Amino acid sequence: MGMFDLKGKVALVTGASSGLGVQFAKALAGQGADLAILARRQEKLEEVKKVIETLGVQCFAFKCDVLKNDEIKTAVAKIKEHYGRIDILVNNAGTARKNPAEIQSDEDWNAVINTNLNSVYFIAREVGKIMIEQKYGKIVNVGSIHSSVAMAPSPLSAYCASKGGVLMLTRALAAEWAKYNITVNAIGPAYFPSEMTEASMSNPEFSKVINAYCPMGRTGKTGELDGAVIYFASDASSYTTGQLLSIDGGWTAI
Repeated sequence: MGMFDLKGKVALVTGASSGLGVQFAKALAGQGADLAILARRQEKLEEVKKVIETLGVQCFAFKCDVLKNDEIKTAVAKIKEHYGRIDILVNNAGTARKNPAEIQSDEDWNAVINTNLNSVYFIAREVGKIMIEQKYGKIVNVGSIHSSVAMAPSPLSAYCASKGGVLMLTRALAAEWAKYNITVNAIGPAYFPSEMTEASMSNPEFSKVINAYCPMGRTGKTGELDGAVIYFASDASSYTTGQLLSIDGGWTAI
């Protein structure tokens, strides 16, 4: 068995009906993990389930709104009932709103904080109970380059605050749960193709932002996050916890 092999492991991915969540699920399945996928759109989940099962693993799709704690608790309990364990959690569900801070509505602020930060904690809390009982777990939170840096051309106060919070939550949970053989890490993507980034990346002005901020001068490509997620989800990272790995073409290096 190789150090990146995930055969016999059960991985839960949130926000898995489209975009990066689908890519993460496929990457984990490609290493042999059985999957549980959560999102609000059941029909999309069923489509993803079919794709995952072609990779020779099991896939359990469950509708869940991460803004509703009762749905989180039910989903996690059903996954535990179905598989008997949860070894890996990829906390991927997220959203973004671009509003100048001085006119941003309470509703927009709360929507971003509740989705990007609060749900990460609430899901980790419920899955963490199972991992503590198992004395084993690998949690991968999806942060952002905006866990570390802001960006002058874009009004992203809520998004930056939420993703900065993900970084510190990652560190806090890592410190708290290390004694249970649970590692908690985060990835920090720059801009990758997804439903959430489609509007920004299709704007002709966006290329100027990329050229100004990214030394590689391009956005991320499909598959370029897979290695980081597999590393943090596997026993290759058994002595790595509380870390943020930026996958950003050098964005946060300057």
